[in-house]
Amino acid sequence: MIWSFPIATIRGTVVKIHVTFVLFLIWLAGMAWQQGGPLAALDLVVFVILLFACVTAHEFGHIFAARRYDIRTPSVILSPIGGIASLERIPENPRQELIIALAGPAVNVVIAAVLFLILRASVDLATVEPEELMAIENPGVSLVARLAAVNVLLVVFNLIPAFPMDGGRVLRALIAMRRPHAQATQIAGRIGQFAAVVFAVVGLLYNPILLVIAIFVYLAAGAEVEQAKMKGATDDTSVGAATISIVETLSPNARLDDAVDCLIRTTQTEFPVVDGAGRARGLVTRDVLIPALRKGDPDTPVLDIMIRDVPEIRADLPLAEGMALLQTSRAPALFVLDRAGRLMGLLTRENLAEVMMVRQARPDWPLHAPRHYQWRDHTYG
Repeated sequence: MIWSFPIATIRGTVVKIHVTFVLFLIWLAGMAWQQGGPLAALDLVVFVILLFACVTAHEFGHIFAARRYDIRTPSVILSPIGGIASLERIPENPRQELIIALAGPAVNVVIAAVLFLILRASVDLATVEPEELMAIENPGVSLVARLAAVNVLLVVFNLIPAFPMDGGRVLRALIAMRRPHAQATQIAGRIGQFAAVVFAVVGLLYNPILLVIAIFVYLAAGAEVEQAKMKGATDDTSVGAATISIVETLSPNARLDDAVDCLIRTTQTEFPVVDGAGRARGLVTRDVLIPALRKGDPDTPVLDIMIRDVPEIRADLPLAEGMALLQTSRAPALFVLDRAGRLMGLLTRENLAEVMMVRQARPDWPLHAPRHYQWRDHTYG
């Protein structure tokens, strides 16, 4: 995520803070300073920092649980709406997803229990009203009490059955124990969107922050449903069946002028650079070609402007793997290879969308990998 910067690395996971979190903290401190002076501002800043330490611990509950199933988490980002752990994948085994989803709230339960034990040792809870303990916005209440209360609230809030919160994933895991994963995602996603509408109504009446959360939850739930539809549409399809097999290519000795000629003569926007053995060397795209025209000359080698770190995938692998690789890649396409490692075609986001349109129109329509790959090869001297 852009506008975030790392602050620590814990067991291989980079902890980042989004710049909006810093701005949010400054805004809260300013508001508290105006209302209660510097001590009130300091108290609130310390409380928020400790709160987000609890949120980070929550996210690492998910992260460490996921590692039990060989799912890595490259980074976790702290933002004003909470923590966002970028798990490489969500397990399709519902029991694994259930454990990962519950691991985060379980951490908050442990933190709350420890804090209440500390509070019990220092305060006679029998003389304290429950609403006093839950008054997390009141600086007159002890810091320990407020942190204990907020951890309880984190557990309750995260277990609301709405994506992308933990409760939504728990709900999907429970449904997926009896129904297909894609169908479970659609059911849980619709419930999440309904919950988002309820948040929005309550937010309009009582608290505008809930309105912001409602928008986030509604969009995230919709994204989960669409992603599940895409995966369901690709379960029985190979990468080769979605590959662009009729492709104009460039040789390693091609020049900028040759690439421009291909761009004008074809409807392609990506041109593989392929050597004589059929191996992909790189990719020339329209997005890098046009800027090169402004500062280069016609004899500039395409090797100087091509994208070199283009992911590769075999044509006989499931399309779901290609879709996942394309989603995590910054490259505009994947090189599709045969068993010998020779280039067979390109997999792009555009032709993935076309596969989706075909499957939505006719779910039973067969998609087969082409038997012959037609290349328009050009060698320039």
